[in-house]
Order: sequence, then C-alpha cells, then structure tokens
Amino acid sequence: MPALIPTDHYAIITWLGIVPDRAAALKAQSRESLNLSFAGPEGEDHGGLTRPSCSRVLSQHPRDTVIRNTRQMCVMSAEEIAAIAAGMGIASLDPVYMGATMVIEGISDFTHVPPSSRLQGPSGATIVIDMENRPCTLPSREIEADMPGLGKAFKPAAKDRRGVTAWIEREGILQVGDRLRLHVPDQRAWAPSMI
Repeated sequence: MPALIPTDHYAIITWLGIVPDRAAALKAQSRESLNLSFAGPEGEDHGGLTRPSCSRVLSQHPRDTVIRNTRQMCVMSAEEIAAIAAGMGIASLDPVYMGATMVIEGISDFTHVPPSSRLQGPSGATIVIDMENRPCTLPSREIEADMPGLGKAFKPAAKDRRGVTAWIEREGILQVGDRLRLHVPDQRAWAPSMI
C-alpha cells in the first residue's frame, strides 16, 4: 500500500529563482526554469548533498556539523507572500528578498502542509517538503537595504507564512507555469498519549 497519497490539491509555479552566492547576499535571481539534480537546483548556493548545520538544528548538532542537506530549496506561496506584504503595510513583496527558490499559487496554508509531503511536476521532478522555514533576519536586511524602515516589519509579518524548506527526491526540470500535484503522507496526526 502506498505511503504517500496523491491529493486533489494542485499549485502553479508563478516564480523560480536561485541564490547564487549567499555569503554575498540572500537576494535571489529569477529564472524561467530550474534544472533539479539530487544536489539541488543548478546554480543554487543552498544546494549540495550535505551542508553545515545551522541555528535550525542546534538542539541536535553543534553549529557547522556536516549533515544531510534538506534545505536545498525555499518554497513559498504567492498567497502567503501577499499576506506578508499586507502585514508590512506594503502593496507587494518581491520573492527575491526572501531568497526564494520557488513560489507557487493554489495551496492554502502552504507553510503548514505536512512534513514529508511531495510536490511533483510534469517532468516527474519531485521535491520533498522538510519543514517550515521560520522567519529570520536575513530577508529583513535585504528589504531594509532597498526599502529603508521596512526591514524590521518582515519577521513578525512572516510568522507562519515563510514557506518551507525542501530537497530533491527525483531529478527533472521545473518551469514557470508548471502545475504541481501535492502528495501527503498517509498517516494520522502524532498523538503520543494514545499508547
């Protein structure tokens, strides 16, 4: 029996990009398509099969420990980006400021889809959602540089709306306009008090 269930929830890719050098800046550069390998999107500085551990996993690993890279992509929803912009008091917010790899439209409450869900494109390219990508100060710096006085508004506005981190399960190509299908794990919610 399959452990992942195809849903009737679909999304359209509205934007793609890469962060070519995160040491220089988190700002992404837009692309019309991405070639995905097991190491991540081609040209993405967050790519690689492994990465040094960061603040997200300090409870498990000392900083800079080499771990498996489940943060090859940052996936956000257009609806949540619009809500972040509204929370900041601006009309719109370009995904380049948040180092996004992919922006999709059509899946409600996207930041909270179950971990281990998949998004699969028409080429067969499949990404696995690892976990919520919590808001941090790096996008705030990029926003502040171009829109003085607004950087500090990002983190509170992005709470519960920052999208997810993801990694490549199946290689292929994703293009702006592609339709992705959401597949979710076939399991009940965790209830540790049941046993």
